[in-house]
Amino acid sequence: MREPAHFADRLAARVEATSSVLCVGIDPRPPFPAECHRGLRDDRSGLARAMERYAIGLVEAAAPAAAAFKPQVAFFEALGGYGVTALERVCATAAELGVPVIADAKRGDIPSTAAAYAAAWLEPRAGGEEPVADAVTVNPYLGGDSLQPFAEACDAAGAGMYVLVRTSNPGSADLQALDGGDGAVWEAAARLVDGLSEGRVGAAGMSSIGAVVGLTQPDALRRARALMPTAPILIPGLGVQGGRADDAAPAFSPHPAAGLVVAARSVVEAWRDAGGDWRLAVAAAAQEHRTATWNVVRHAVA
Repeated sequence: MREPAHFADRLAARVEATSSVLCVGIDPRPPFPAECHRGLRDDRSGLARAMERYAIGLVEAAAPAAAAFKPQVAFFEALGGYGVTALERVCATAAELGVPVIADAKRGDIPSTAAAYAAAWLEPRAGGEEPVADAVTVNPYLGGDSLQPFAEACDAAGAGMYVLVRTSNPGSADLQALDGGDGAVWEAAARLVDGLSEGRVGAAGMSSIGAVVGLTQPDALRRARALMPTAPILIPGLGVQGGRADDAAPAFSPHPAAGLVVAARSVVEAWRDAGGDWRLAVAAAAQEHRTATWNVVRHAVA
């Protein structure tokens, strides 16, 4: 059973051991390599098993360069129970390789339901089985009381959470950039995160309560660091979405592990046009992003 050590401290140890702030997004979009389908039935269970083989291959290939993995839960849930079982096996593989897992589930609900979501992702299972993930993404739209059960689960299980604050998609401005009276709505979400961080800071100087801020929003990222000085920030948008690695620099001021730069399609789909062994293409792309993002860290904390 995993010791309930502070999430941010475990993340910091991984970052320091690998000289990496790269979080690889596991987004298993078909078609998969032909070998992943070999010997399987042409039905939903067979597709889920092929997805599992593919995603585990991605994890194994990218692990040496990865500070964390972020499986996108929706791709697995689309295949029902078969897909959820596949996701659990993928997360277990990452754990065996010593790589923290951030389940990108974006959950959020009234407190009683939020507690069930937190238990599903962050708490040990009956019979002593490990939690599915080390951390989970959370939607704050229902307000502070909807976040509290996740925070309490983090305390009990040594887990983490990343609250959606200023996301990378173009439509994020529709709500997040609206005037909330004391700054933009997303800034109010950042203040919720900072409030929850109080009393939850580990030895590395970071809280178990983090935030999601898109790399496509560089001005917001600088402001977010000022509003949430101890929050680890998950930074999607590198690669296909157009984010620049250099723009992540403000995130790293408290500690190198205070920012995780997410690359998904540009890593896990690197094989599609490369030819040859698909795992080698994924590994090479992960190492390229690891080097680029770590160079930003070196300059930011120098």
